Amino acid sequence: MKTVSDLTVAIFADGAEKASMLEMYSKPYIKGFTTNPTLMRRAGVSNYESFAREILRAIPDRPISFEVFADDFDEMARQARKIATWGKNIRVKIPITNTRRESAVPLCERLTHEGIPLNVTALFTLEQVQAVVDALKGGAPAYVSVFAGRIADTGIDPVPLMAEAVRRLAAAPNTELIWASPRELLNIFQADAIGCHIITVTNDILQKLSLISKDLGEYSLDTVKMFYNDGRAAGFAL
Repeated sequence: MKTVSDLTVAIFADGAEKASMLEMYSKPYIKGFTTNPTLMRRAGVSNYESFAREILRAIPDRPISFEVFADDFDEMARQARKIATWGKNIRVKIPITNTRRESAVPLCERLTHEGIPLNVTALFTLEQVQAVVDALKGGAPAYVSVFAGRIADTGIDPVPLMAEAVRRLAAAPNTELIWASPRELLNIFQADAIGCHIITVTNDILQKLSLISKDLGEYSLDTVKMFYNDGRAAGFAL
């Protein structure tokens, strides 16, 4: 089995808690960071710009994605242009549609050809992937985030879809595919095997990296010990 240093897929930390982000920043295998309004709200962020600028001062040399939070495309464009000025390592996240299912692809095409590096997010279908590839081709460097983990939540194997997405992105060399919302450590190796460029990983999954190549017999024994010790600690008796 490959080790973390053998992987070609780039691991990005996904979250919005400053302490966790800085902890991940200290690890050389973390190549970038992604956030979103949901993660920021969950982390208690109240001032969007202040938080973003604070993080950018602490992490000035790895790509970080910050997302617009408007539902109107003109306002999305205004926010995107403003966010892009905060740092050279920023990728501006634009959702594939607004809440009315109106496509953001024309906006993405306009922004990428203005030179704004994007992260087009919340893609679930190959039709969306193709539309985004066509729009971004020839523009600024961009990420295309396909939510493989959420696709898997519906009972669909995301691996064939992600492999096809890798193939389609080859038509736009300025783009890189993100395997978003992974559910388990195995997803990192699946993403690597199909040639996916980036995978975004939350802290709970990152904590499992130490388990890579762990002897399964030893892992079995550790599990048995855990059950035994917890039974004793609980004071169970029959």
